Amino acid sequence: MSLEIVSGGIACLITLMILSYLIGDNPAFRFSVHILVGVAAGYVAAVAWWQVIFPHLILPLIAGPAEAKAPKAIPLLLSGLLLMKVWPRFSKLGAPPLGVLVGIGSAVAIGGAIQGTLLPQLMSGIELAVPARVASVEGIVNGALILAGLVASLIYFQFTGKGRGAESGKRPMAIEFVAGIGAIFLAVTLGILFAGVYSAALTALIERLRFLGSFVGLG
Repeated sequence: MSLEIVSGGIACLITLMILSYLIGDNPAFRFSVHILVGVAAGYVAAVAWWQVIFPHLILPLIAGPAEAKAPKAIPLLLSGLLLMKVWPRFSKLGAPPLGVLVGIGSAVAIGGAIQGTLLPQLMSGIELAVPARVASVEGIVNGALILAGLVASLIYFQFTGKGRGAESGKRPMAIEFVAGIGAIFLAVTLGILFAGVYSAALTALIERLRFLGSFVGLG
């Protein structure tokens, strides 16, 4: 029995276990999900060890120069304190490194959102006001749609604080109208994203069905 037949049989079995969710939640599906999570976690751990921890932390501490060992000892200490979260008695020791980790992660996420999403959208809206970059009616229409979608979507998330009077906390009718347009843009965007996810899932399903057919000799 060749290795290809064994690996193909395992892949076929796991595929059938995952597809068994179509008839409802069952132990076979849960077992396949556990396999998926375990393999993914093991792969991430191996990559983190061989590409990050060992070459950039452990190896410099063992064979690196003396002036490079002191800076490397700081992340090693923080990592050790973070492991204390496993034991409830010493979980407070893991709070400082966890705070550093969350702070750095939040800063990276916010910076990426600003540089990768907000600023490009603003620049696309500004291009509408630059006549030299608008060469056709199609460019004007596209720029107007981008600008309208940007402004309306931002206004949709605008809230008014509570004040005095019966009408406090309510937005003006003009703001409500523009916010409604923003809701339409957001709904279209979410619909397109959902269609993309559904299309990707359908493509994966077709590929798995073709694999099953070819494995049993039907393809």
